[in-house]
Amino acid sequence: MLDGRQPAGNNRIAVVTADSGFERSVRSAFVSHGRLVVDVIGATLAGGEGPLNIGDVRAVVIDLVDVQAEMVALAELASQLAGSAPIIVVGQVFSESVARRLLQLRIADFLIKPINDGELIRACEQAVADAAPKGPAEAQICTFLPAAGGVGLTTLAIQTAMLLLRQARRERPSICLVDLDFQNGACADYLDLEPRLDVGEIEPRPERLDRHLLEVMLSHHPCGLAVIAAPNRPAEMRSFDPDVVTRLLDLVSSHFEYVVIDMPRTWFPWTDNVLFGSNQLFIVAEMTVPGLRHAKQLIAAIGERLAGGPVPRVIVNRFEQQLFGPGLKRADLVQALGEAFAGVVPNNYRLVREAVDRGVPLDEVKSNNNVTSALRKIIFSPPATASAGTDSRTSSTKQRSFWSK
Repeated sequence: MLDGRQPAGNNRIAVVTADSGFERSVRSAFVSHGRLVVDVIGATLAGGEGPLNIGDVRAVVIDLVDVQAEMVALAELASQLAGSAPIIVVGQVFSESVARRLLQLRIADFLIKPINDGELIRACEQAVADAAPKGPAEAQICTFLPAAGGVGLTTLAIQTAMLLLRQARRERPSICLVDLDFQNGACADYLDLEPRLDVGEIEPRPERLDRHLLEVMLSHHPCGLAVIAAPNRPAEMRSFDPDVVTRLLDLVSSHFEYVVIDMPRTWFPWTDNVLFGSNQLFIVAEMTVPGLRHAKQLIAAIGERLAGGPVPRVIVNRFEQQLFGPGLKRADLVQALGEAFAGVVPNNYRLVREAVDRGVPLDEVKSNNNVTSALRKIIFSPPATASAGTDSRTSSTKQRSFWSK
């Protein structure tokens, strides 16, 4: 792991390599370069005894000896640098799956050996230029993923968006709720809004989706919440091109400060990208043994597929505690889920039903209700236990959304 720091306006490039031949090539390439100076660290990314201090640099070039074996260390480095310095990866060969993983990690470029001097210099210059400040910070992404159907995920996603809107009212934040369940999404119905996202129109040419077209496809709730939702197509089981979802979220995260995503239960080709780009990832489960089992299976699957990504936390919805009655207790949830347990949201069917029927937030039906209070504690509280690596992935001050530019 490298000990990265914010760049300080210098012209240094750090190169981490254990290949003496590549080191000579790098030094030769930059020996007469007037704008960038190279510092070589003779080591592998994951093979050192401790952190390699690279100081303040404009970019980092990583020579991967074993791409698959060093991918976790690369993810940790990307999380630690948090965009302060672009990363260029060099290797012998890159498969399609490895290239996709590098894109998820927001690697600036990847080059295949042998590399000529001009190619390496151009890659470094381009990475430094692209990393220059260009505008406001990226959006903070909060994603909700159901462990099963009918767990009340949409209600929690909507109320989280409302909490974010109210929490930072003084700063007038812009909040967008994105319903990615194109088949059975309910966000627009719950808020009594007309879904205006026409996926069929943008699917043939995702690049057509710009700020103007996005505005046309946004729905707006009277409270100030922006909503992106498509009309339901319950009889169509379609898997859209990942570029459509990526372009949509790219644009949304560039124009909103906070984005809340309502995910479908089905795992699509674009699901990995969306989850990996999230600052916070909540799995919503029901208070049953099968519900907890499904949540644990999801946690395991996410850990295997998205090493270095956000750490999922589980919200148990519709919680009912009976001191002397049968059924699961809170202690059972803690024991079953361990550190992944985020908290419980109480069952208040009447409140939720009235809010849905009226198309309004829960607080408009009853202020300071128990559902909102419980959810607020979960959303605005950090995990009870987290490593330093986890902190860097979930902190609101460090951006994780790979699609944001």
